[in-house]
Amino acid sequence: MSDKIFTDKEMNLLSKNQHVKSVSTKGITFTDEFKRNFISENKKGKLPRQIFEEC
Repeated sequence: MSDKIFTDKEMNLLSKNQHVKSVSTKGITFTDEFKRNFISENKKGKLPRQIFEEC
């Protein structure tokens, strides 16, 4: 787990992403739709970083 603390600016930016359900200073909760898409794309061979960058 990361020790990253999100700033207010970062949380505001992240919360505008359609795939983000909620954001706190310590973490991000993604939508169920994103989670299903992530698993599907990962099974096809895409790397996690690539999936996150595309979304």
